[in-house]
Amino acid sequence: GMGRIEAAIKGAQEVGFTVLSMSLSLIAVFIPILLMGGIVGRLFREFAITLSAAILVSLAVSLTTTPMMCSILLRPEGERTHGRLYRFSERIFDAMLAGYRRSLSWALDNPLLVMAVLAATLCLNGYLYVTIPKGFFPQQDTGRLTGSIQADQATSFQSMSQKLSQFAGIVSKDPAVDAAVGFTGGGQTNSGSMFVSLKPLAERKVSADQVIARLRRDLAVVPGARLFLQAVQDIRVGGRQSNAQYQYTLQGDNFDELAQWAPKLAAALQTEPKLTDVNSDQQNKGLEADIVIDRDTAARLGITVGQIDNTLYDAFGQRQVSTIYVQRNQYHVIMEVAPQYWQNPEALKQVYVSTSGGSVHGSQASNAVAGTFVTPGQSSSATAAATD
Repeated sequence: GMGRIEAAIKGAQEVGFTVLSMSLSLIAVFIPILLMGGIVGRLFREFAITLSAAILVSLAVSLTTTPMMCSILLRPEGERTHGRLYRFSERIFDAMLAGYRRSLSWALDNPLLVMAVLAATLCLNGYLYVTIPKGFFPQQDTGRLTGSIQADQATSFQSMSQKLSQFAGIVSKDPAVDAAVGFTGGGQTNSGSMFVSLKPLAERKVSADQVIARLRRDLAVVPGARLFLQAVQDIRVGGRQSNAQYQYTLQGDNFDELAQWAPKLAAALQTEPKLTDVNSDQQNKGLEADIVIDRDTAARLGITVGQIDNTLYDAFGQRQVSTIYVQRNQYHVIMEVAPQYWQNPEALKQVYVSTSGGSVHGSQASNAVAGTFVTPGQSSSATAAATD
C-alpha cells in the first residue's frame, strides 16, 4: 500500500472539493443573517460572523492539519494500540450506554408512569410560561447611567444651572456612585444631561436598576425639574432619544390635535402602576418674544434690518467673539448683556443700534411685542420606564 504521507495527501485530494463545497454552502446560509437589518440583524450579526469564521477555520484545519496529523498518528491495523486515556474513556462510554439501555427498558415497561410524567412536565411548562417575567431585551448592568433633566419650559439658564448642581450633589452622595458629571443646554435652556459612573458591582452590592430606584426618591425633592435616569445598554432601539426605557411616538399633520392627544396619552400611561418616569417631550408652553421692526422709521434713521439683527444677536445671542488659549485648556469669550436683562422684554428699550453717524435709541427703531408663542411641531413622544 501507500506510505502514510502519500496516503494522507491522496485522501485530502479526494475529499477536498466536497469539504470546500459544504463549507461554502454553510457560509452562504449565514450571509442573509449578516446582511439583515433591523433589530433581528443587530441581535444575530455577531452570531453569523462567529459561525462563518468558525466554518472557515474548520475548512482550513480539514484540508491541512487533519491530513498532517493522520500521516503521523495513524498506524496500520496490526500495529494499532490504545493508550490509557482511550481505554478509560471507553469504559465511561460503555457505562453510559449500559445505563441508557436500562433506563429505556424501564420506560418501556412502565408506559403509564412515563405518560404521567410527560403530562406533568407540560403543565409545569405552561405554569412557568405564565409566571416567569418576560421582556423584549433584558436590562444590562454596564455600570453606567445616563440622565436627562427636564425642567419647566419657562426655566432660565441660571435657574437650570442651580437645579443641575442640586441633582449632581444628590447623585454624588449615593454610596454606589463613583462619579457624576452633567451639563445644561443642548438646544433648550430647560434641558440638561448627566452621566453617572457606578462603582464595580462587587463594591456596590446592588444592581443599576436598584440604584436608579433609590435615587428616584431622593431626586424628587428638587422643585420644578425632573432627572430621568436609565442604565446604559449595549443595544438601544428607537427612532429618537428618550428619557426612559420605552417610548411611544405620536405623529400627525395637525398640531392642534397633536397638542390635545399627547397629554391624554401621558396621563393614561401614568395611571399604569407598572410604569414609572412617564414624561412627554412636547414643548409648546415656552415663553418667546416677537419683535416687529418699524421699517419706515428705521430707514428714515439710516438703520438697516441687518444692523438691528446684529445688535440683538450681540445682546441676547451669546455671540462668541474670541478664544483664550492657556496651557491645558481653551476658553470661549461670549458677548451678551448682563443676566438680569434676559428676563424681561422691556430690556429691549435699553438697547441702542449703532450707525455710521452715531447711535439712536432702540425703541425708536423697533417695536417689541412681548407674549407667549407656541412653537409649531408635528410629533410628540411619550416615554416611560417599566418597574417590577
